[in-house]
Amino acid sequence: MRISSQNEDKNGDSDNTISDLPPTLQDVSPDRRRSSSDTSRSTYSLTRRISSLESRRPSSPLIDIKPIEFGIIGAKKEIVQPTILRKTYSPDDYFRKFEPRLYSLDSNSDDMDSLTDEEILSKYQLGMLHFSTQYDLLHNYLIVRVIEAKDLPPPISYDGSRQDMAHSNPYVKICLLPDQKNSKQTGVKRKTQNPVFEERYTFEIPFLEAQRRTLLLTVVDFDKFSRHCVIGKVSMPLGDVDLVKGGHWWKALVPSSQNEVELGELLLSLNYLPSAGRLNVDIIRAKQLLQTDMSQGSDPFVKIQLVHGLKLTKTKKTSCMRGTIDPFYNESFSFKVPQEELENASLVFTVYGHNVKSSNDFIGRIVIGQYSTGAPESNHWRRMLNAHRTAVEQWHSLRSREECDRVSPASLEVT
Repeated sequence: MRISSQNEDKNGDSDNTISDLPPTLQDVSPDRRRSSSDTSRSTYSLTRRISSLESRRPSSPLIDIKPIEFGIIGAKKEIVQPTILRKTYSPDDYFRKFEPRLYSLDSNSDDMDSLTDEEILSKYQLGMLHFSTQYDLLHNYLIVRVIEAKDLPPPISYDGSRQDMAHSNPYVKICLLPDQKNSKQTGVKRKTQNPVFEERYTFEIPFLEAQRRTLLLTVVDFDKFSRHCVIGKVSMPLGDVDLVKGGHWWKALVPSSQNEVELGELLLSLNYLPSAGRLNVDIIRAKQLLQTDMSQGSDPFVKIQLVHGLKLTKTKKTSCMRGTIDPFYNESFSFKVPQEELENASLVFTVYGHNVKSSNDFIGRIVIGQYSTGAPESNHWRRMLNAHRTAVEQWHSLRSREECDRVSPASLEVT
């Protein structure tokens, strides 16, 4: 009797020990050969034991326990993912998520690649451009030859009295993307929709680098009285062609997102000497200035004007460079500006094309100082103030007269 009682106690202790183990430890118990029916009975027994334990402890807090699932060894486990509460969208919310600009059709979309030149010409009717390319391995430069264009559209004008609006005055700008700064351009062909250029240009660039570039040819209509208008463009990835063998192409022009040609860039150097109260300005060079003369490019010069507050106090200008849109000046100017007046000073830089027969042609302008025309100009002025007698150089993109007058009171004070 004592032995059987001890056995019962041992069995009871064993059952209690097993019931206290978590389900994961029960899975790895030595008794792995238990049948499915035995497992079901033990599960039922274990559930009753848990219920009896909870009934003996009325003072314990009530816990909402979800039913516990015990897996059977060898059975396929089902992975249960948590339920995610999803926000319901109304039709208005759904369509509000679309960005129309991503679905707009423009000349830069991938759909252009699927169109033939005939289809592009029929769709946009901007004419065609004939050009050739070849790479010179001996001298390491790319040759681009602009040959001719045909069937260019007539210009659109709001004032037909100022020029012959029956024909365009086209020229071509050439650059290797992504570099648009070091571009070249042909001469202007007067009053024609079928210009013949026959001009050859070279770009000094390593062969492997040339294969990574995209040739961009932009046909522009010269306008004596306003910004030149872009007629259309042709772009060709140079990695898609045999540069060493070379080739000729007729390509249909497509619309450009840039409707107007840039006015050009100006390289300046600023330096202030507090002890002497001198503001020194170096006009170094300009590049890709807007062409103002149809026959010989431009005759550009730069006018520098010091404005204190809203009063013009001094005017100086560079020499005139004949027949170029990429002039080199390397000229220095000095202005007397006491240190206590420096914060109220503005420098107005205006580039003109010299004109013998009439008033000079405005090309572009920027203002640096108290009434700067933009963030780049303000940054240049701030760098100069922090440079402590060191000259600070920076390129600046020229702006239109209207833009300068709108954002800078100093621009309104000069002529």
